[in-house]
Amino acid sequence: MWQRSVCVGLLALALGYLCLLSPELSPPVLRHLSASLLGTLRRAGSLEGRMVSAWQAAIVRPARGWARVAVGIKPTILVPVLVLGEPEAANEEQPILSHTHPPLDHTACLNSAGCYETLLSSVVLLGSTLLVSPHTCPGVAAVCPGCIVLSCSVNACVDVVLSGVKLLEALGVEPGDGKNHAVLSSRQDLGEAFAHFMGKGAAAERFFSDAEAFQHIARTASEHPGAQLYVGGNAALIGQKLATNPDLKILLCGPVGPKLHELLDDNVVVPPESMQERDEFHLILEYQAGEEWGRVRAPNANRFIFSHDLSNGALNMLEVFVSSLDEFQPDLVVLSGLHMMEGQSKEMRQRRLMEAVASISDIPTDIPIHLELASMTDQDFMSNIMHQQVFPLVNSIGLNEQELLFLTQAASGPHASLTSWSGIPDVGIVSDILFWVLKEHGKTTERASDLTRIHFHTLAYHILVTVDGYWGNQAAAVAAGARAAGTQACATETIDTTKVFLKAPLEFVTSQIEAPSKISINPDEPVVHWHREGISFHFTPVLVCKDPVRTVGLGDAISAEGLLYSEAYPQ
Repeated sequence: MWQRSVCVGLLALALGYLCLLSPELSPPVLRHLSASLLGTLRRAGSLEGRMVSAWQAAIVRPARGWARVAVGIKPTILVPVLVLGEPEAANEEQPILSHTHPPLDHTACLNSAGCYETLLSSVVLLGSTLLVSPHTCPGVAAVCPGCIVLSCSVNACVDVVLSGVKLLEALGVEPGDGKNHAVLSSRQDLGEAFAHFMGKGAAAERFFSDAEAFQHIARTASEHPGAQLYVGGNAALIGQKLATNPDLKILLCGPVGPKLHELLDDNVVVPPESMQERDEFHLILEYQAGEEWGRVRAPNANRFIFSHDLSNGALNMLEVFVSSLDEFQPDLVVLSGLHMMEGQSKEMRQRRLMEAVASISDIPTDIPIHLELASMTDQDFMSNIMHQQVFPLVNSIGLNEQELLFLTQAASGPHASLTSWSGIPDVGIVSDILFWVLKEHGKTTERASDLTRIHFHTLAYHILVTVDGYWGNQAAAVAAGARAAGTQACATETIDTTKVFLKAPLEFVTSQIEAPSKISINPDEPVVHWHREGISFHFTPVLVCKDPVRTVGLGDAISAEGLLYSEAYPQ
């Protein structure tokens, strides 16, 4: 508190000194100066301003940061199918959709990428997004002589972002009752699924099975006057974000079409082998807080994503990726994309999951592995990932409230009878499920599992949960993730306290099952910690953007920032 008092005194002294030296200042100028100074003081003393200051103090670099990070996707990541490109005949002025696979040599892509080295990390992206050691990249220097950051992708795409309500109106879909479809096969399914998640304010992603119907929807979306085109795909997004640093050069290899190439930052270099005649895209249907469609009203801003992707059957990518780790020697491996396997048959999905597990098992055990989950609908598939195959092999996972609830439902965990969240997820319920995941599926002296960390993120707050003795600097990590959510959603370099608000509860209990502790949030110390049977919890509220510019990719940014500030203790 004394810092703010000193600040008030100094500003008042400065204003008085200015008036003394320049008594001829006009009253309007003096009023403007007074208003500016008072506005600064009000912002500094606001709840949001105090939280931002406390975060800044808490966010410190770990004693031992990452030097090299390998980021990859499962070997069966789905490659581009419906793509937006230039017509080969007929009307030369209108883009068409082509249901084709671009001529992409995956092995060549694997061998033409490199690594980026920043102060704390270099990244290798594989599968849907892929980067491998520069030692396996002959010719890279010729393409980008000064590159110190290199990125390669086989799912770089154009995101078509527009209002979900306006697209559905353009398609002639009437508002009605919401319904959670696991797979979309018609406009009606799309409208029902959109209404279902819009009413909850929840993010979701679905596969659209009918190629012809999706093609028509995608054409309508791309031609809509309100549609905006953005860089899409994990590798391209990471490269684009890193390219904002003028000291870095990014090499992006993969299916880069004319529109994506136009959207990329000037610091992103694309080798000729990566240029394609056509772009691929995903449809991102956004809605704002309070927006209505029929009887549905969104409690907060979010998005609904859908696409029509088919598998290319390339099962060797993760194996190639893992084989490159010996040479690249990363400090951390990040995997994602398992949810995209749900578009395949159960038999094919199970076979490919087993192959992925075999490849992940080949990663040296001294390299931590983080798995980023995403929206899923098949409980048996999630149960397999949890119990038998993937969870025991990874050290860390990242997920949101929808994925956490689906996880406990699939495995009959605590609060599994809860069908959906009502408003802000109850902290005690979330804490119970997170505790159960690590207690029942995490690392112990008796259990052959490496899982020791979970980064949970929802709109209003984040929680980082760790098994004691394996991770450090988690207060900084959870604060950094929350800061990233505020800046990215509002598209600002730093958090503008006039554009955000606090939505998290200022008081909550830490469990709804066991005897709980009651926690009160102090804005001057927004990161709170509690402990439960050898497991530590770090909680922080999030400053929610009032008018988000874009919600896509927030989860990836949050988890990435949290990992950047985390320290894995050598075992």
